[in-house]
Amino acid sequence: MCTSLCYRDAGGKVYFGRTLELTMALPYQIAWFPEGSATTSIVDTHAPLEFVARHGMLAVTMPGRIPTADAPLGIADLKILEGVNDAGLTFSLLSYPAAGGGHRSVDVTRAVLGASDLGAWVLGQFAAVADVKEALANQPVMVQPLALLGGVESPFHYVVHDISGAALVIEFNQGEMSVYENPVGVMTNGPEFPWHLTNLNNYTFLSNVDAPVASFGGYKAIQPDSGIATAGLPASNTSVGRFVRAAFYAQYTEKAATPEAAVLTLAHILNNFDRARGVTIDYPQADGGHLEVAGLEPEKGAAYATEFTSWTSLSDLDRKLFFIRDYGSLNYSRFDLGELAAVKEPRVIPLSRLEGTARDATDVLKSAAA
Repeated sequence: MCTSLCYRDAGGKVYFGRTLELTMALPYQIAWFPEGSATTSIVDTHAPLEFVARHGMLAVTMPGRIPTADAPLGIADLKILEGVNDAGLTFSLLSYPAAGGGHRSVDVTRAVLGASDLGAWVLGQFAAVADVKEALANQPVMVQPLALLGGVESPFHYVVHDISGAALVIEFNQGEMSVYENPVGVMTNGPEFPWHLTNLNNYTFLSNVDAPVASFGGYKAIQPDSGIATAGLPASNTSVGRFVRAAFYAQYTEKAATPEAAVLTLAHILNNFDRARGVTIDYPQADGGHLEVAGLEPEKGAAYATEFTSWTSLSDLDRKLFFIRDYGSLNYSRFDLGELAAVKEPRVIPLSRLEGTARDATDVLKSAAA
């Protein structure tokens, strides 16, 4: 389960946010890849694709393989799940179980981009959604078996946003790649992206204007509280329900007057998709197994699986700022790509190092005036 959306402030500047939900904690790494970082993408039986980053990029990453004593992990093993580059282009991976299988034949002499390296390619090579779309028309991309998921082929689809507000969905259905422009700027999980757009036709009645009074015969009904406008929103945490809710919040939330207020507003929007452990559970012995990402089992010793918000990230595309908090944090940690531009070598820290809660304000209150 993942939710992503685009938000604009009162001046039209673009901000992007997303949550990532899985059934277990994974060793996420925050990585800075400077301009000039080299990547070699290898797909079995095809020529490798080599490219060098034209842009610096900050990313949430995961190791692409299982380390061994003879082959410990290196910077080249980190695969980008989420990130933003120095041009304000974002890349996000969201779960999509229908991705694998049924690949179109590609000449074995042609260099193929593995889907696991799509993030490095998009963020490293391009500054705008239009450029990504044009390049994908000529670059074969193939989903691959992932050792960390027990050999399951990359069960994901991908979204790209740029500073203009343009958005793209890159989706694989049984191995066949489709590239869609995204006029809503929202994405969740399955079904396929065009289905979600069609489903929005069922919600043309939605509005953020409360209608607190109605007459039924001679009886005048009065709603005693605010918020009745959201009564028509889907209540479930399914990908279908979250897509509609995300589109609603992105459309109707008040447009902030300043960038600082816009980031705060985006954080409040994403709070609506924050999921605590145990809110929904899956007992495998009770015809379960409907988890979003195949290959991820319940945490060791757990009687059931439960998806929870592993982390939430926010991107200020104009100011090139990235914010992230994980499940163990109340506050966001902030990264400035402008300041990182001076760092010419890759840098990596575990996301878990950023864990923490709000500072204790006891001393602040004690020192306040009576």
